[in-house]
Amino acid sequence: MKDGIHPNYRDVCFVDQSNGFKFVTRSTMGSKESIKLEDGREVPLIKLETTSESHPFYTGQQKSIDNLGGRVEKFRNKFAGFAKK
Repeated sequence: MKDGIHPNYRDVCFVDQSNGFKFVTRSTMGSKESIKLEDGREVPLIKLETTSESHPFYTGQQKSIDNLGGRVEKFRNKFAGFAKK
């Protein structure tokens, strides 16, 4: 490999701001902030709005639009006459 043309690929800590969940993985993302891990390493810190630990789809809290009190049926009944014109 040529020197100086590849991005810096290193360990980075990602933190979910909604619940504080942290995970370390390798990435080329840069950050001005850093965090000291339990093992003594200091790695760049990337803050995330949501991760698989807080997203409703992965936590099982996602709601289906059909289960919200028959809204879809109300809409279809209300506007059914417009489609027949």
